[in-house]
Amino acid sequence: MEITVNGEARDIPAPATIADLLTRIGLDTRKVAVERNLEIVPRSTYAATALAAGDRLEIVHFIGGG
Repeated sequence: MEITVNGEARDIPAPATIADLLTRIGLDTRKVAVERNLEIVPRSTYAATALAAGDRLEIVHFIGGG
């Protein structure tokens, strides 16, 4: 299925959840914020939130530093 992540089209196997996508991309679920179709997704629901063809996601990765 095709989704858009940070403005870039991606083809991922279905079915998939937000947690599946983050694992595939190599991001730690504890260090990102995800917006799906203009709504913030609570971190506690990443594993239960199914993705659908046409979804638009924005993923922000937090990086520590000083």
